[in-house]
Amino acid sequence: MEKNSLFKTMIYSGLGVLLLACQPTTPAIEDHWPEAGVTYEIFIRSFYDTDGDGIGDINGVVEKLDYVQELGANAIWFMPIMPSPSYHKYDVTDYKAIHPDYGTMEDFKNLIEEAHEKDIRIVIDLIINHTSSEHPWFLEAKKDRDNPYRDYYVWAQKDTIAEYLEKKTITLDSDNIRQWHDPGDGEDFYYGFFYGGMPDLNFDNPKVREEVYDIGRFWLEEVGVDGFRLDAAKHIFPDDRPEDNHAFWKEFRAEMEKIKPDIYLVGEVYDMKEVVAPYLPGLPALFNFDFHYTLLESFREEDGQLLPKRQKEVLEFYQDITDEFIDATISSNHDQPRILSDLDGNENKAKQAIAILMSMPGAPYLYYGEEIGMLGEKPDPNIREPFLWDVKEKDQGRTSWINPTFSTDQTVVPLAIQQENKNSLFNFYKEIIALRNTDKALALGELVLVEEEFPKEVMAYIRKWEGEERLVVHNLGSNTLHLDLPEGFKKEIYSLNEAKKESSKAELPANSSLVLGN
Repeated sequence: MEKNSLFKTMIYSGLGVLLLACQPTTPAIEDHWPEAGVTYEIFIRSFYDTDGDGIGDINGVVEKLDYVQELGANAIWFMPIMPSPSYHKYDVTDYKAIHPDYGTMEDFKNLIEEAHEKDIRIVIDLIINHTSSEHPWFLEAKKDRDNPYRDYYVWAQKDTIAEYLEKKTITLDSDNIRQWHDPGDGEDFYYGFFYGGMPDLNFDNPKVREEVYDIGRFWLEEVGVDGFRLDAAKHIFPDDRPEDNHAFWKEFRAEMEKIKPDIYLVGEVYDMKEVVAPYLPGLPALFNFDFHYTLLESFREEDGQLLPKRQKEVLEFYQDITDEFIDATISSNHDQPRILSDLDGNENKAKQAIAILMSMPGAPYLYYGEEIGMLGEKPDPNIREPFLWDVKEKDQGRTSWINPTFSTDQTVVPLAIQQENKNSLFNFYKEIIALRNTDKALALGELVLVEEEFPKEVMAYIRKWEGEERLVVHNLGSNTLHLDLPEGFKKEIYSLNEAKKESSKAELPANSSLVLGN
């Protein structure tokens, strides 16, 4: 072959073949974060233990930064890292410190420095809707009505809220049925949307807002994080005050941009698109929970066009609010069953789900352990089990704070074994992420629905970017399909599970996918 001629590199993955029509050099991996880059969510407690106490730590993440880079992620989102009485740490007792189980502030600053040297950004969970009931502010607030910190929280006398005390409203993001709590005197009750151990802060109080802005400034200016994931963003004010919520987040964003103009803010607003969209001016990135649930529904119903049509509706709806938004798509996270469990352990479907995630618009999030096939179902601790780095007798960094129920040596092949197997799930993840990171049309392109009529099981869509077009076709069904393809797509770019193009037709076995280029 002459030096300047085209050639094809074949990279085998789990049940598929990656076909990249290349020039003599491999396509450059580009950094599309935050608009379309890949973020890896880590629960430090379960990730990697360096000091032998059974709990993952910050230095463990430092040791595994090369792994995050190998996977192809552009950023890490850390679940809460601040001092807290709970294992999950969503109830903070000190907003300007690191939980001692995880290490020190110097450890964390070192982590940020090491990550930045590898072009990996750091996003931390910021929990400002509520504190822990053990936070010094609340310990002061509950002493008496005249305490200076009383108004940091929301209080009501028992007789004024009697009809609400046994309220039994269950929402999408909480199964708590009691939201007013007795601190012990039986007279004044405090509001805690999630539970009594998490009293809500009173954002009608300007002092509370300034405390929160000061916390944000601390992590941006003194510590050096790149952004925040804002927990429970819909609940800063009660549900019947959505306009106040929207206004607060715009104010928060403005205050943070004074310190870091390019700050990344991603919000958790767990609701339908009509409720989510008005948060965009304050929170330019929002998790797309609808994507997650529609993806699963598509597999359950074997209804291929359900997700592309719904995603198109969501994106157009958001664009009516602002054209500057980041669609944070997910396949699962720390609150949902793991994707492989949701798909009944079917690895072919799990691979296809990630192929869909990586070929759809958005800025995808990956939950730690998904890439090695970890399993997990409710209750929440079983969705957050220890990462399996190696076979048990050799795994020096595996955490042991919990005895795993789902992700064990009997159910999950450890990473070290998968890294050596070119057909492993891990290597599939690496390759599909690399495809996205080297293909601007897949990463940044507009989503266009296909006009052709395909069988119900077929999910098909087009991605367009500056003259480049990609036709993406997935067979969600259990039977092999033969399809007539639209004209103009001649290059076979990616194939999963032996899907193939032959002239103007495609053969798609069960749970196979095909990406074609113009």
